Amino acid sequence: MKLTILDGYSVTQQDLDWHALSLLPGISLTAYDRTRPEETLERCRDAEMVLTNKVVFTRKTMEALPRLRYIGVLATGYNVVDCQAAREMGITVTNIPAYSTPSVAQLVFAHLLNVTNSVAHYATANRDGRWSQSPDFLWMDTPLTELRGKTFGIRGMGNIGTEVARIAQAFGMRVIAATSKHVEGVEQVTWEQLLRQADVLSLHCPLTEDTKEMINRETLRLMKPTAILINTGRGPLVNERDVAETLREGHLTAYCADVLSTEPPRADNPLLTAPRCHLTPHIAWASREARNRLIDTATKNIQAYLNGRPENVVN
Repeated sequence: MKLTILDGYSVTQQDLDWHALSLLPGISLTAYDRTRPEETLERCRDAEMVLTNKVVFTRKTMEALPRLRYIGVLATGYNVVDCQAAREMGITVTNIPAYSTPSVAQLVFAHLLNVTNSVAHYATANRDGRWSQSPDFLWMDTPLTELRGKTFGIRGMGNIGTEVARIAQAFGMRVIAATSKHVEGVEQVTWEQLLRQADVLSLHCPLTEDTKEMINRETLRLMKPTAILINTGRGPLVNERDVAETLREGHLTAYCADVLSTEPPRADNPLLTAPRCHLTPHIAWASREARNRLIDTATKNIQAYLNGRPENVVN
């Protein structure tokens, strides 16, 4: 059975490979680092199975690939596939759930601690000689903030949100969430209460019509001007122009994000030049450990499908 990987480089980088997949009995594997949209049909022409990360499979694309029986999405989110159309065509679609939970939660607090303790700022200043020139044994020019006793708000209490709550509790923070899900030690509040009370607000919800641009000028005005907003969920959860303007107006201490509405970002994205905006290039999921788990689960998904008992099916 022919298996084609369309955009595997983001997963393998230069330190992992698809060897385990190639060892599955009956599998003929072809792997591409990247695939442009116009290359998709040709590369999938004879494939019964495809693995994709960001390459999109529309109804039209799948209709042009009559041999296709399986699409494995190399991510937790699977909006790159028209799952309704795939179901109608008898194509199984799977994803990789929960593989990146520890890594994403870790980056949330890397961002938070960078803001509260100005780690990157001081490391850069010290390379420029600021500490060496200090008349005192220390040198500081920013306020430092202790997390203990502060309120950490979460929107989206799935695997990642729950792990983030656990870590925030370990810091001695009060944790609140706009959720109907009961999690030990987490106070359930309304969305408005979450916005008004949070010293830190972290977004972990999926992107839907209800959550698209849930952070906008109106909701930002409900937040404390001293609040820190963190987004490791989806870029379009926030209206980026509204966030940038709010930062420029001084109504938000910081915006920290690992995701943007368009990736890679357009050169004119307002967040790229906004003050107190800390962006990382969609790396929260990409620790070596998390990518190893992703490959392992992708391999198990295909093995299960070949055995007639597919797992992690999303359609």
